[in-house]
Order: sequence, then structure tokens, then C-alpha cells
Amino acid sequence: MKEKSLKNEGTKAFVVVLVILIFIAAGLFIMKIANNKQNDLLVVNANETNINEEKEEIVKKPKTLASDSRPIAVMIDNHIDAMPQAGVLEADIVYEIIVEGGETRLMLILQDKDLEKIGPIRSSRHYFLDYALENDAIYVHYGWSPQAKSDISKYSVDNINGIYESSTSFWRVSDKYAPHNAVTSTKNILSIAEREEYRTTTDQDTVLNYVVDEVNLEDGETANTVTIPYSYANTVKYEYDEDKKEYIRYSRGEKQVDWDTEKTVTTKNIIIEKAENWTLDDGSGKGRQTLDNVKELEGYYITNGKVIEITCNKTSRSGQTVYKDLEGNEINVNDGKTFIQICPIDSKITFEE
Repeated sequence: MKEKSLKNEGTKAFVVVLVILIFIAAGLFIMKIANNKQNDLLVVNANETNINEEKEEIVKKPKTLASDSRPIAVMIDNHIDAMPQAGVLEADIVYEIIVEGGETRLMLILQDKDLEKIGPIRSSRHYFLDYALENDAIYVHYGWSPQAKSDISKYSVDNINGIYESSTSFWRVSDKYAPHNAVTSTKNILSIAEREEYRTTTDQDTVLNYVVDEVNLEDGETANTVTIPYSYANTVKYEYDEDKKEYIRYSRGEKQVDWDTEKTVTTKNIIIEKAENWTLDDGSGKGRQTLDNVKELEGYYITNGKVIEITCNKTSRSGQTVYKDLEGNEINVNDGKTFIQICPIDSKITFEE
């Protein structure tokens, strides 16, 4: 009997130990599951945080000239018989500079655009190259001055001269007369660029310091009307539309519109640079101009109905112009179209309420 009792006690002890071990194992298993769930939750939260940060970064990136596609710079006729033009409405940046006879020409900076008609396209002037180069752009023109031809070769500018292309790549339209009627398309430009083996991507930063947060120039003066006389032949004017927060552009007293759609040309930003120009003594008698622009120039930045004085510093022909306020800080520029008006140094610019 005693032996049987001891046996029973041993069995009970074994069962107790086994039960204890089962509870310990179950506890460890539950803790492991809990830890795994917590780790999974941390990973999910971390991934969600990264995704949200990524989304926030994408949302905050300015739209203007934000891709790695190489820009296209196109010379546009601005004679009264060339107006209205095609492509100005869609341009990211538009440069306007004086040429012979008191006229001006425009140079459009276009990136990632698909336009069936751009023009009228006119010939190159050498100082426009400085702004094609600073934007790392493929330069498109229809003819050239002797100075421009020489500098295109000297500075190895990737250029497309429409005069030497086929009539299917550059063509003349019938609703304007020569020389104010040569046009092309972005598709044709890119096709020629591919044929010429021009680089079609860029790793260069944008010339302008675009930001997403609205720039309001709180310390600026009111500039609801901006008038820029280039010459007796051409005065540019901008009127501020407070509802749309953009400027309506006028040239020679006429509202500027798109060639085909007749949509009004507007801009978010206006930058004015005052540079000395004079007539070249090249023996041609054509009155071609040159420009003293590789230096620090006085200027203005206008946006959202306000204007501030700025400096515009270009240290070389290919170097990017740096725009600073009078305290020496590089200015932030609102995301959107910008007209850069490089006007005669004695131009009587006015800003009105």
C-alpha cells in the first residue's frame, strides 16, 4: 500500500510539473505573438510615416521647371504684325529684350510641353544666348545675326536653326506674311534634337528659386499697374487681377492673347532688369543691338500686387543670374509663369496702385 501511495504521489507531482510547464509555454507563446504584433504595428506605422513624408514632399515640390527634362528656348517674333503668338501662354519663363528698330523679341522657356504650334519664330540675337545657356536649354531660332552665329559656334550651343530644316519641321502659315509667319511644334523640335544627338535631360537647378508657400512681399510697395516703356515702338503694361492673383499682359496698348485660342496671356511673376544697350558698329547699317548684362544690374520683383527692389547678378554668359533683395537674400519666387523684362537702363518704369 505504501508503495502504491508513493507511486500516486509521484504521478501527481509529474502532472503538476507538466501543467506548470504548459502554462509557462503558453505564456511565452502569447508574449511572442504580442511582441510580433507590436513590431508589425511599428513597421506599419513607420511605413505610413515614410509614405506620408513622401507624399508631403511631392506635394510641396514646385511645378514650374521641376522635372529633369531639358528645357527648350524658342525665339519669338514680337513685331506688331507677328501678334498674336503661339506658345507664350504655355511658357514657364518668357524673356523680353530689345532688338533693332526699338522692337523687342521674346524667348520662351518651355519644359515638358506638347504644343502643335509655336511661333512666329525669328532669328537669334547673341545676348539671348546668355539666357538659353543659363537655363541649360536647347536653343531654337529661324536664322541668326552674324554675332549670334559666331557665338553659337564659340560656346557650342545646342541649337536648331529652322532655316536649314525641312518645310515639314518648320513651316510658314498663310494667315500671316513673311517674315512673321514661321512656326514649328515641340514634337518636331524634339525629333531634330534626337537626330542631332542633343542631350534631352538636365541635372541643373532652376534659375529662379521657386517655392510653394505663397510669396506676398509684405514690405513691398503696391504695384497693381506696371508700365515698362522699351522704346517709342513698344511699351509693355501689366494689370493685376486680384481675384486670380495674376497679371494680365498688354503690349502696344493691346491685351496679349494666344494665337489660336485667344486666351489672355497672364503671369504670376514679373522680374525687371535694367541693362544698358547700344547699337553695334558692325558696318551692316541694320541697327543691331548689344547688351551690357554680365554684371550686377538693378531691378524689381513683382508678384501679388506688390513690388520690391532687387539686384540681378550674372557673372558669366552661361552663369545663372542670381536675384537678391536689397538685404542680400536670394528672393523666393511664386510657383508659376514668370516674365523677365530686360529693358533699357533709362526706361521710365512706373508702378501704380
